[in-house]
This record gives sequence, structure tokens and C-alpha cells, in this order.
Amino acid sequence: MRLVIALLLFAVAYGAQAAGEIDAKVEAALAAESRPQTDRDRDRNRRPLQTLKFFGLQDDMRVLELLPGGGWYTRVLAPVLADNGKLYVALGAGRTADRVLTQPGFDKVEVLDTSDNLRRNDEKRIYEVDDFEFGVSGLDMVVTFRNVHNFDAASRARINKQVFKSLKSGGLYGVIDHTRRHMEPANYENRRRIDPVLVIKELLELGFELVDYSDLHYRADDELEYEVGRRSVSGNTDRFTLLFRKP
Repeated sequence: MRLVIALLLFAVAYGAQAAGEIDAKVEAALAAESRPQTDRDRDRNRRPLQTLKFFGLQDDMRVLELLPGGGWYTRVLAPVLADNGKLYVALGAGRTADRVLTQPGFDKVEVLDTSDNLRRNDEKRIYEVDDFEFGVSGLDMVVTFRNVHNFDAASRARINKQVFKSLKSGGLYGVIDHTRRHMEPANYENRRRIDPVLVIKELLELGFELVDYSDLHYRADDELEYEVGRRSVSGNTDRFTLLFRKP
């Protein structure tokens, strides 16, 4: 009995220590002198520490960030994973590769070359991808931030299928995006939003399990009515935060 209690106390203590290490590493990355002020200005809105802890990030994970854009989250993830883990970026990663990964301290981040043929359909105002593979397997986590809405259903399916394939059993998939009102038809104003119920449905159909959701990025005063780039909405959009697992 004493042995069981001792083991439980050790597990609790170890978990608390690991959580504390993640806090410290994320906070250090956020405080890095090389981090642009424009990135810092978004910290309060994006709540990176709380978000990454909700996703279950650990510093020894192999993590893939999809569509990193200008590298806002890459600048946070790379230092956290540098010593014990590994960060990959893929799909539309050119801007991050040129502007972030060439800087000191980001040399361990790996850009995955794919045959995705990512392209914009100007008529539909969305992006499309062809069949492709990431070329890695056994990943602990894949994350994507405000990107799912950019693709049509077929392209989302191709991307999510490869996410599923690249994850290990028990691997996690964290998704954040701008909320569209449930079952609302597409229009000019909601074109950069997506229905979270649709996202859940599509991922469940591919075999993912829904682990949890968070209200970290809920915004009560976003009427879900206007384009996310509007001055009255930008920086204050309601975003859903979902966590999935590969069985």
C-alpha cells in the first residue's frame, strides 16, 4: 500500500514539474529579445501559453505546425522544442522559412517538402491542394492556427488524411479557427470563417476522436456576422479551439 501511495505521489510530483517546465519554456520564448513587437502585441488575444497547455504540449514532442504563415507560433514552438523535441513546418511555409528560420536559434526546425501544389482559386477565394504526403510518421502532435477555413472540403480532407497518417497512435491534433454560425451558407462576409460542427464531423469521419474543446478564444461580442479582417472585428474574432486524438 505504501508503495502504491509513493508511486502516486511521484507521478503527481513529476506531472507538476513537467507542467512547470512547459510554463517556463513558453514564457521564455515569449520574452525572447528577438521576438518582434508586433508578435508581442497579439499575446493577450492569442493566449499562447494557455492554448499550448490545453493542447498538451510537452518539450520532448515531435510537433508539426501546418501553414505557419509569418511564423507567429513558430517563434514560440521552436525554442520550447529545441533541446528535447523536434518542430516541423509544412504547407505554405515559405514565408516562415525565409523570415524566421534563417535567424539564430531556429536552425533545428525542419521544413517538410511536399508535392501538395498549394494554390489559390481566385474565383472561389479559397486554397486548394493536390494529393501529397508529409513524409514523416510517428508524430506526437500536429497544430494549425486559423487555417482550416482557407480550404475547400476536398482539400481539407486531403490535409487531414495526411495529418492522421503522420501521427502516432495517441497523437494529438489541435485546431483553432474563426467561428462561422452553424449551417450558415457561405457568403462574402463569412468566407474566412468555418462551422466548428463541420470541422468536428469531417475529422470524426476520418477516424479521429474528439478529446476536448476550450472557450479560451470565445468572444461574446463577435456577432459572427462580419468578415474577420474588418477593423471592428479584427483581433477580436470568436475562435473555436478543438483537440483531437488518433486512436
